[in-house]
Amino acid sequence: MPPPTPRRSRSRLAVLALVAALGAASFTAPPPAVAANGAAGDGDYLVGRGIADVTGEAAETGMMGYSSFDQKTSGIHQRQRSRAFVVADPSNGKRVAYVNADLAMIFQSVRQGVLSRLKERYGSLYGEENVLLSATHTHSGPGGYSHDVAYNLSVLGFQSATYRAVVDGIVESVAKAHDDLRPGTISLGTGTLNNASVNRSRTAFDRNPAADRAAFPGGIDPAMTVLRFRQGAKEAGAISWFATHNTSITNKNTLISPDNKGYASYSWEHDLEGVRYLDDTPGFVAAFPNTNAGDMSPNLNLKPGSGPTEDEFENTRVIGERQLDKAREIYQGARPVSGGVDSRLTYVDMENVTVNGAYTPDGQEHRTCPAVVGASTLAGSVEDGPAIPGFEEGMRTPVASIIEALQIDTPPWLATCQYPKASLVPTGLLSNVHPVTPKILPLQIMKIGELYLVAGPGEFTITAGLRVRRTVAEQLGVPLDRVLLQGYANSYSQYVTTPEEYDSQQYEGGSTLYGRYTLPAYQQEYARVSASLREGTALDMGTAPPDESGRQFNFQTGVVYDNPPPGSAFGAVLTPPDPSYTRGRTATVEFATGHPKNNLRRGGTFLEVQRLVDGAWVRVLDDGDWQTRYRWTRLNGLTGTSKATITWDIGPGTAPGTYRVVHHGDTKNLFGKITPFTGTSPTFTVS
Repeated sequence: MPPPTPRRSRSRLAVLALVAALGAASFTAPPPAVAANGAAGDGDYLVGRGIADVTGEAAETGMMGYSSFDQKTSGIHQRQRSRAFVVADPSNGKRVAYVNADLAMIFQSVRQGVLSRLKERYGSLYGEENVLLSATHTHSGPGGYSHDVAYNLSVLGFQSATYRAVVDGIVESVAKAHDDLRPGTISLGTGTLNNASVNRSRTAFDRNPAADRAAFPGGIDPAMTVLRFRQGAKEAGAISWFATHNTSITNKNTLISPDNKGYASYSWEHDLEGVRYLDDTPGFVAAFPNTNAGDMSPNLNLKPGSGPTEDEFENTRVIGERQLDKAREIYQGARPVSGGVDSRLTYVDMENVTVNGAYTPDGQEHRTCPAVVGASTLAGSVEDGPAIPGFEEGMRTPVASIIEALQIDTPPWLATCQYPKASLVPTGLLSNVHPVTPKILPLQIMKIGELYLVAGPGEFTITAGLRVRRTVAEQLGVPLDRVLLQGYANSYSQYVTTPEEYDSQQYEGGSTLYGRYTLPAYQQEYARVSASLREGTALDMGTAPPDESGRQFNFQTGVVYDNPPPGSAFGAVLTPPDPSYTRGRTATVEFATGHPKNNLRRGGTFLEVQRLVDGAWVRVLDDGDWQTRYRWTRLNGLTGTSKATITWDIGPGTAPGTYRVVHHGDTKNLFGKITPFTGTSPTFTVS
């Protein structure tokens, strides 16, 4: 295929026309950075970025990722955030919105909620085709925001407050990026990072043909791709794609955390660029999304929480720092790119695809199947987070003594279609009655300058991602390194393995819902999307999945009421800090508190570390910072008493002085009234 046409120079009139369109579509004034005469300076694009909080319920809510019934939130280590970029082409008015959020997955429920809210606010400016939502895949956040039973089961149902926090935060981040649009430029860089991932499913990977394995000599995908955004002469942000699971923190943790990719974002934004999230002013935005990370683990010793150290939080920092350091190196050497922005999306019933022999290993026509969860799925990935005892990866035959209570009969024709999977739960058939796993998935390709993002609604292994990228690059006539598989995007349907990997029925193969020919089906359908993008023609969007919000249930007990401990008031200090600390020590304060579900404090904080400066108390840290932890503990379920434990690891760069810890909380009485309160610790010194 011929390469894309070189980008034309932008005229001042084109920029002015687009700015006018922006104002009309959003019912707001044109971006203030564009001069009255319409001059765009040196900007080839209009670029905007934004960050917003998407943290859900911080206590007594099942966490999403490891599917462990015992893993429930009990506080916050760091808040989860959504990072958005809007890029507009002044020559033709086209635009795209890209989002990467510190979430386990983007479910179709979230996409529906976000697009509905964006339509209310901006009309047709942001819609199905030009909005890409992706997740970092952290396993340390509250769950229950899907409309599919399979992904809410361990959370005990749909958690509406967490869902609202996720949707509201994503919409807010896009709105901030929209309002931030300024003339700017985009640069692109690539590099390799070899010490932040390991192949956790080498048995399956080694079944692939030699030509595929040769693309990954170490069994990993070391590629990192960075987009650098500038607004005029000002550095605005970066998106740094790299394939590794966001599972440095184990399933024993119950504090909310964005894990290693979240640490990389925080360190670049907060530590290096001076961003203070609670100040709510535009600042540098650093997103660290995933690509084809299905078989890539950050646990370099191939066991949970191990590698490079034996401490899960230190591993989080180290793996995050390695991604950060490589991203900044690539960022500095990135070169300016040209090319417009564009996007295509279609909905495909993945349970009912006839796959042409051009995409199958044997050259014969095959079909996908109604979704089935395999026995290997319940084993979990032993390298990152084993699930139910008694299940093992590689299971091809159900073991009746183990799964008799769990197994639901799978019709022989479906078991044959899914062969050699040990079929456990035919979720596709069950979804005919109530949504269990998705059937209809959004397949999208987004173009930003010279980079093409293939939005994959699941977890693609590195070889599965390679085959999709090859298919798309061939269709578009562009170099392979200009096509990325953006994983965890727009919806979630578990794993995608190659047919060869599927046959080994490791965890990833058992979790490939639509059978052995799932990947070839994706290749075929992405080729169709690519052709439309290449030719500039309209693409039939197909039939979108229904909105299942009206059929949700929740078995999680809500907050009945709160009481302070006997003899105390809400906000009272139960355990004071020491009078003084030296750097390197940890300050700890306990407060009488209410349930954090009373108010998620999205965009706010449950804690502050304040320093006395010139007679005034100044906030220096909050619950989004790496050095602090907020932990909620129920003291007595019958009386509704609880405490908040706030810790501060006093870092080596901490300024000497007088400090105090402040706790913000909310209480609920028997009549349902919620009342905020604030507690303040005695002062202490740091020397």
